[in-house]
Amino acid sequence: MTGTILIVEDEPKLATLLIDYLRQAGFAAETVADGLEAVPAVRRLTPELVLLDLMLPGRDGLEICKEIRSFSSVPIIMVTARVEEIDRLLGLELGADDYICKPFSPREVVARVKAVLRRTGGGPATAAGLSLDGERYRATLAGQDLGLTAVEFNLLQFLVAHPGRIFSRQQLMDHIYSDQRIVSDRTIDSHIKKLRRKLDEVDPGNELIRSVYGVGYKFEG
Repeated sequence: MTGTILIVEDEPKLATLLIDYLRQAGFAAETVADGLEAVPAVRRLTPELVLLDLMLPGRDGLEICKEIRSFSSVPIIMVTARVEEIDRLLGLELGADDYICKPFSPREVVARVKAVLRRTGGGPATAAGLSLDGERYRATLAGQDLGLTAVEFNLLQFLVAHPGRIFSRQQLMDHIYSDQRIVSDRTIDSHIKKLRRKLDEVDPGNELIRSVYGVGYKFEG
């Protein structure tokens, strides 16, 4: 079985139908029906791909897509019945990888999921022998638990989701401290230092998180 597909869909019959077809195709599938549950589910499940409906109770799919993109590069297929939104989705302004219009055939959805995964190489957040469990806030390297704090886990998960991309200290602070609390650059440096030490204890000399002088940090898996 391949990775988990997260279905964010408030129509129970449609969600059940998609789950059945995806599981028949060899995927694990989970579903949430409320927009407010979508982002926590992505963090918890670290899915291989997200099927995200545009019209949801609690929170709009466009807002959800934007927030997911602030911390994850997981492939996203937007599902819409709004003809007037298609131009925006075609422009992929929000970071979505594809879109599907309702009504659709479940077989078409499965085919599009496979096509996006082939194109993006999407998958759970694992790299360089590193495995991240978003539900338990547990990170292991070479099978050994790193013993990370929640802040360290979120920081590592964010960097791993964007391998090779350089983030400034401010960008990392904005992600880690979404409540906009006032913290200094030294706070991020301290978290990075502790994170590096824990990684080095398990895999000495393999510098997974690198400093870019005058810019910030990046993950190289």
